[in-house]
Amino acid sequence: TVCDGILTCHWHHARFDLASGGTFDQFADDVQAYDVVVRDDIVYVDPRPRRADRIAHARDRLRDGLEQSIGLVVAKSVLALLDAGVPPADILEIGGTFGARYRDAGWRSGLTILTAMGNVAPALDPGDRMLALYHGVVNVARDCAGQPPRHFLDPLPGDEVPQQRLTAWFRQFIEVRDGDGAERALLSAVQQGASSVDLATMLATAATDHAFLDGGHTIDFINKACELLDLIGWDKAGAILPSLTPVIASSTRSEELNSWRNPVDLVALLEPVFNRIDDIAAAADTDREWRAADDLIDLLLGDDPVAIVDALTGALEAGAPMTSVSRAVSYAAAMRVARFHTSNEFGDWITVLHAFTAANAVHQLMRRAPSPELLRGVYHGAMALYLTRFLNMPAARLPEQRQSALAELPTDGEDVLRELEDALDREQQVEPAGQLAWRYLDQGHDPGALIARLGHLLLREDGEFHSYQMLEAGVALHRELAPVEPERARRVLVAVARYLAAHAPTSRAMYQTARTARRLAAGESLYE
Repeated sequence: TVCDGILTCHWHHARFDLASGGTFDQFADDVQAYDVVVRDDIVYVDPRPRRADRIAHARDRLRDGLEQSIGLVVAKSVLALLDAGVPPADILEIGGTFGARYRDAGWRSGLTILTAMGNVAPALDPGDRMLALYHGVVNVARDCAGQPPRHFLDPLPGDEVPQQRLTAWFRQFIEVRDGDGAERALLSAVQQGASSVDLATMLATAATDHAFLDGGHTIDFINKACELLDLIGWDKAGAILPSLTPVIASSTRSEELNSWRNPVDLVALLEPVFNRIDDIAAAADTDREWRAADDLIDLLLGDDPVAIVDALTGALEAGAPMTSVSRAVSYAAAMRVARFHTSNEFGDWITVLHAFTAANAVHQLMRRAPSPELLRGVYHGAMALYLTRFLNMPAARLPEQRQSALAELPTDGEDVLRELEDALDREQQVEPAGQLAWRYLDQGHDPGALIARLGHLLLREDGEFHSYQMLEAGVALHRELAPVEPERARRVLVAVARYLAAHAPTSRAMYQTARTARRLAAGESLYE
C-alpha cells in the first residue's frame, strides 16, 4: 500500500520511502530504487539501480544487523556479501571486531561460535557456508545485545619494554585479577610487534598459572581468539585480544573448587610435577614419532589420578613430543563423549564436552606455541578428564561392539547419510547416530562427505553453544588423526554424531530465517 509517499509491506508492516527505497523499520532492509520516466502514459524504468555499490551497502547492513541483533538482516547481508564474491574472512572480521568492542565483559560464546564456524566452513557444502557465517554473526549479535561497549585502553608510552618483562607483568596482573593492568601490558606487546607465538604464549601462560579456568572455557577462548586472528589477520590483534583480559582475570580457578581438592587433592598432586616442569618439557623430543598406546588411553580414562600423572610424566621424560601427548589427552576426552551413557542426566553431556574442548584448545595452542608453562594445561586437562570418569560408568558401547546392529544398516554411503539425517529429525537417537557414523566410515566412504553432512545437521538447528564447539573440535582432531590413526579418527566423528543427535531436533527458527533470506534474494514471492 502507498500513502503519503510511504510504501507499506503488510507482511510485517515495514514502511519504505517510495522515492529512495529507505526503510523506516530497522528489521527490514532498504530496497533498491530505480529512475523512472513517464512519457505519454508509458512508464520507463532504468534497470540500473541508483545504489551501485552493493558490497558497501551489504557491509553497512551487516553492521546494522549486529547492532540491532536482527537475524534476517544478518542473513541477507551475509548472503549478499558472499554472492558478491567477498571473502569469508571479511565477514569474520566485521563480526569479530564488533564482538570484541561491544561487550564490556569481554570474549564470550558468540565469538567462539563465529571462529568455530569460520574454521569448519571450508569443509561444508557450498550452500551451508553461508549458514555457518550467519550462525556465527547472529550469536555475536546476541551476546552484545544490551551490553555496554568496551573502552579500550592505550599501550604503555614508549616501545622498549622487553617481551619477557611484559609477559611477567601480564601474569602478575592476572594473578591479582587486575584486568586493566593486564590489558595495557598486552597492548604494549602488540604495539611493539610481538609475534603471534609470543602473544599466544603470553595469554596461555597466565591462563595455566591456575587450574582449568572456568571449567575449561578460558583456555578455549584464548585458543579461539588466536584462530580468529589466523582467519582475519594478526594485524587485528590489538582489536581482538584485549577482549580476553577481563575473562582471564575474572575466571573461576579450579583449585578453589572442592571437587579438585577433595577427596583427592589434585592440585597438590600436580605441584611436584610443576616444580620441575622445565626439565620434563626439555626431555620431550619434538622430532620423535610417538603414538599413545591403548593402555595409556585406558589409563587416562581410568580412576587413578596418581597413575595418570605418572604415565604422562613418564611418556614425556621418555621423549614423547609434547604435542603428541596433548593430542592423546584430547583423544581420550573425545572418547568420554563417544562412551557417554544416556542413563546420565542430559546436562552432563556438557560436562564431558568441556573436558574435550579444553583439551583440544591446549593441544592446538601446543602446536602453535609449545612451552613448559602450557604443558601444565595438559595435566590440568587430564585431571578434568579424571573428574568426569563416572559419566562413563556404565560406558556406552562403541559402535564396533554392536556388530548385530551394524549389520542391519545400509552399506551405500548416501543411504547411510540419509538415514543419519532422518535420525536427527527425532529425539533420543544418540546410539543410532553413532552407529550410522561408524558404518559410513567403516565401509570406506569419504569422511569429508560425513563431516559436511554433520555440519549441515548442526546448522539446520537452533544450535546451543557447545554443539558448535563439539563439531569444530571433532573435525580438527579427526583431520589430524586420520592419516596416522584412522580407527581413532573414526571414533572422534562417532562422538560428534552422538553429541549432535543428543541435542536435536530443535524448532529450527534460524534455519527458517536463512531460507527466507535466500528466497528474498532470489526475488521469490514468499506468499506463494
